[in-house]
Amino acid sequence: MKNTLERVVLIGVAGDSGCGKSTFLRRLMDLFGEGLMTVICLDDYHCLDRKQRKETGITALDPRANNFDLMYEQIKMLKNNQGIDKPIYNHETGTIDLPERIEPNHIVVLEGLHPLYDERLRELLDFSVYLDISDEVKIAWKIQRDMAERGHHYNDILAAINSRKPDFQKYVEPQREFADVVIQVLPTNLIKDDAERKVLRVRILQREDKERFEPVYLFDQGSTIQWTPCGRKLTCSYPGMQMYYGSDVYYGSYVSVLEVDGQFDNLEEVIYIENHLSNTSTKYQGEMTHLLLKHREYPGSNNGTGLFQVLTGLKMRSTYEQLTSQEAKLAVKA
Repeated sequence: MKNTLERVVLIGVAGDSGCGKSTFLRRLMDLFGEGLMTVICLDDYHCLDRKQRKETGITALDPRANNFDLMYEQIKMLKNNQGIDKPIYNHETGTIDLPERIEPNHIVVLEGLHPLYDERLRELLDFSVYLDISDEVKIAWKIQRDMAERGHHYNDILAAINSRKPDFQKYVEPQREFADVVIQVLPTNLIKDDAERKVLRVRILQREDKERFEPVYLFDQGSTIQWTPCGRKLTCSYPGMQMYYGSDVYYGSYVSVLEVDGQFDNLEEVIYIENHLSNTSTKYQGEMTHLLLKHREYPGSNNGTGLFQVLTGLKMRSTYEQLTSQEAKLAVKA
């Protein structure tokens, strides 16, 4: 039976493996609910299995290992309210399994290494985000995970990261240019020569020319603000916290930049920060803080990573509501 959705909204979530895409998708699920949202991992469009990639020396980051024609055709069908038989890449076996049937849904999220690589696919997207983790933080995260949890050796981890780097820089990283929102995770400026990378500086870059999107701002839109929020209303242990808001040019486009350097000792107090932000697209006072508190165990909840993932999710919800409302109005007129 054909689905009768008025509008399928497509969202792209791009970034390297281990950059927080899974956590961000869980936050989106909190906002939209499982019944409203379908997630498609673009790894399923690998056209070379693990054995073939090893034999040819072509990595999964290389476009030649992925079937972009099929990806585009099937995503276009979903956007046009048609079901697809999507291939499945089996991460456990490294082989390509039999396809599965996917029906259109209100929101379809495309996540992976290449959602913004193909121009045809980019034009189908209604909203996109790129999760941009700096090399220093990426190495620290991977060492923590692979050494502490998986027993890997430091030199092996570093070699694995470096082997991926050329293809990452060539095929994945340039997609930042096309994202509506970029979330950057960087080393802190508050601790000199910090090696642990537990305290982070996180920035959200928001395109100022995006239709149906109003960038979040701090205090006064269009100004340049540097703010130390620590004090009676926000508890900050060493090394404290700094916030920044201003405008910048990123890949030739104007962006609004919001930055949090430091971490939250008490998530309940994030409401103090929220009350000084505007254009958050929340439905009630404190919703952003509530969403952070709902899953305080998620990685990044105590710093700008969680805060900006929640903000981006709220912006995606706003875009979805505007698009579906517009579609409903057009249907009534027709």
